[in-house]
Amino acid sequence: MCTTTSGNSSTSPSKNPNKKQKIESDDDGIPTPEITQLDHVALTTHTDAFGVDPLPISWGHPDPLIRGPVICTVRHSSQRNAIGAHSGSYCIYTGLAVAAGKLNPDYVPNLKLTSPVFKVGPHPSWSDPKKIASIDPFGHLVTEAYAKYLEKGFDIRPTIAVTKAHIDLPECREAVAAKRLKPDGKILLESGQSICSKAAIEPVWYLPEVARRFGCTETYLRQSIFRMTNGMYPELITRPDIKIFLPPIGGLTIYIWGDPDTIPDEDIELTCRVHDECNGSDVFGSDICTCRPYLTHAIEECIKTAQRGGCGIVIYYRKEGRSLGEVTKYLVYNTRKRQEGGDSAANYFNCTERVAGVQDTRFQALMPDALHWLGVTKIHNFISMSDMKYNAIVSTGIKIVNRIEIPQELVPADAQVEITAKVFHGYNAGEAYKNIDEKELHKTKGREYNYDKPADEKVVPPSP
Repeated sequence: MCTTTSGNSSTSPSKNPNKKQKIESDDDGIPTPEITQLDHVALTTHTDAFGVDPLPISWGHPDPLIRGPVICTVRHSSQRNAIGAHSGSYCIYTGLAVAAGKLNPDYVPNLKLTSPVFKVGPHPSWSDPKKIASIDPFGHLVTEAYAKYLEKGFDIRPTIAVTKAHIDLPECREAVAAKRLKPDGKILLESGQSICSKAAIEPVWYLPEVARRFGCTETYLRQSIFRMTNGMYPELITRPDIKIFLPPIGGLTIYIWGDPDTIPDEDIELTCRVHDECNGSDVFGSDICTCRPYLTHAIEECIKTAQRGGCGIVIYYRKEGRSLGEVTKYLVYNTRKRQEGGDSAANYFNCTERVAGVQDTRFQALMPDALHWLGVTKIHNFISMSDMKYNAIVSTGIKIVNRIEIPQELVPADAQVEITAKVFHGYNAGEAYKNIDEKELHKTKGREYNYDKPADEKVVPPSP
């Protein structure tokens, strides 16, 4: 049976006389969990209605108990204080697992052995919404900060997992063979493997601050997301009292070489790259862009920094195709190669806008949050040429000393179009690319693929 439930998930203590009061036990201030019976489907809920009493959230409070846990699981619908679901875009697979009879919807994870293997925070930035609004800074501390909630039977899920790993990249083995990298047995092994710490993070949005960063009202932000997702989340409209949203998007992974405890110390060298996902290049080595070579160069520099006693960070965001998706990206590739005159630096950005209606939807307004979660206040070596990333980071108060461009010898042949267009339109040129001008822009052409004609015929690209 499907119903429209008039429920409330207030993020502040309710004064509505129609609402039942939270039942507290043991005088510890922790409410008793109310377990939802999954015998009907609620299409949506509404503010200030009878029957529910969500846990309050005080976003930005430095004490996790006063801030309150993020409740976004199906077991506590009456006490839920967030819109959406855990696991980002993978939440759909959870539904499939239930439909297939492989997962009990009432299952509660066993988190006994899942606590972080190294310490992160707390940092002063954790209590400043202007610095962290897209991550739950306590997302890795569920078993510690909210132990009493778990003991009482609440289903609270971590949104951050912290672990360690050995990274085995062919480029690092090549760097060892070429003696650019020297194994030390601690950061870099003789095999070419590097030892790092890492954290996986799912997005948790505090909607008022997200709206502020995008220069719009919270109401308009909610309406825009609701409209452009074809009504996936009606509570964005019907529950303005719920300020937390777990969006169905990819998260990010942080890789750290060296001691994470040194990150907040401005006197200790910190090297950093913020990298946006590019499956074609990062995984399969496509040469139409600089993504993988820039990423592996950054990893090499991070290892060197860690060996000097500093720390290196790579933050890997799931923002495939400038957050437009891989299908859109490939459509843009076809447009670039088929346009009149062939693939050219002069029309690089125009092709994306012609297909997608916009050049880029990453925006970077939320990107610095991961740096603030780590306690970063100063980056000595920023391995990026992006003006958008640089401006977003420094606007939040983080200092950047050096901006490191990708070495010219690492730029693939077909990626000359990309690098030329980006530098001409504002990317930091450094010394390596300072001679790129309008003449160079119009001269730079990409590879012809002969999409529409046999390879031995002369191709006349069709008009757009």
